[in-house]
Amino acid sequence: MSVTAYKRTISHTEAPRQIERRILAQVTSELETQFLEFDNAERRLERLQLLADGLRHTLLKNQMVWSTFKMDLTETENGLTPELKASIISLALWVESHTQGVLAGGKPVKPLIDINRTIIDGLSGRQFETAAE
Repeated sequence: MSVTAYKRTISHTEAPRQIERRILAQVTSELETQFLEFDNAERRLERLQLLADGLRHTLLKNQMVWSTFKMDLTETENGLTPELKASIISLALWVESHTQGVLAGGKPVKPLIDINRTIIDGLSGRQFETAAE
């Protein structure tokens, strides 16, 4: 099966929320495997080396996911409420800003993971289960 056929099959079998959740979970998993060493590095030079060793690529991938979310939220076909759109766009802007701080070697990765996990839970419907209990 070609990659194009595989992508077409996925788009026909997964709902948009499932696709968003899967993509965000994948990049979050990549961040999680790299963040401890980065966040625990005491020297900026160590952090910059970890960025060069692959973390930079993962951070940019995460930022691309959030940029895609932001662009999608501006589409007229997007059915979310204006308040929810504004909140997610605000998060996307925060992710962009925080990512720049991480790329400069001065901010930790963990807050990006925390935001992603919160959105993954929301896309899974888990925040409603917790709130209802």
